Amino acid sequence: MKISVSTLAFLPTPLEDVLECLENRGIKYCEVINEYPYNTIDMDVIDSHDIKISVHSPLSDINIASYNDSIRKSSVSQIKNSIDLASSLDTEIVVVHPGHIPILGKKFVDNILKNSAESLKECSKYADDSGVMLCVENMPDIEGLLCKDINQLDEIVQELDAHITMDVGHANNMKFTISEMLKSPRIKHIHLSDNDGSFDSHNALGSANIDFNSLFLELKNIDYKGILVVEVNNLQAVFESLDFLKKII
Repeated sequence: MKISVSTLAFLPTPLEDVLECLENRGIKYCEVINEYPYNTIDMDVIDSHDIKISVHSPLSDINIASYNDSIRKSSVSQIKNSIDLASSLDTEIVVVHPGHIPILGKKFVDNILKNSAESLKECSKYADDSGVMLCVENMPDIEGLLCKDINQLDEIVQELDAHITMDVGHANNMKFTISEMLKSPRIKHIHLSDNDGSFDSHNALGSANIDFNSLFLELKNIDYKGILVVEVNNLQAVFESLDFLKKII
């Protein structure tokens, strides 16, 4: 299986050091969160390492569902920049968050949902034109986030003819079972972390209650060919997760 590691755990380590660390562990894939300090990428650094990159579009300070049109348009522009980066890196995947309901937005939910759909449609077309696969990520059980329900997300991406990044930790936090998590044929990318179901803690794999043995069995049953990204909250959790994966894969 294609095992990747997110830059989330390495912040704010320079990308060159991140890639060197992963290469030393025999990892062939890395998912770069395309915001500071990885908002600009030195192609010489990428070319100097034998690691394939996937791109996670910015998730801080943006909202593609915003009812403030200037914020929405700026957020869409940031997603498009990440799509351009993915295209320049010849990578297939860009991960996108669907947006959220802002603090004063509870009275405007219909408008916010409409804006999210329109923004995703615009980004999906841009990705298609760029030869990149837009993968919308399911969200955890945090107030205001959109697409926490993986069934709703599946309907949305079908309408867009886009794809899904299934975040297993997020889905576990939303109390979905392993079989429920993996039933959509639109899943082309997967994020891995562990939690006890009460909070999206991004802990090391094998440290909480997600049944990864069942998960990997189901992945084999559906013949999953995509990347599995270890997206945990610190460097020690990365090493623990990689050691755990060696035992069960």
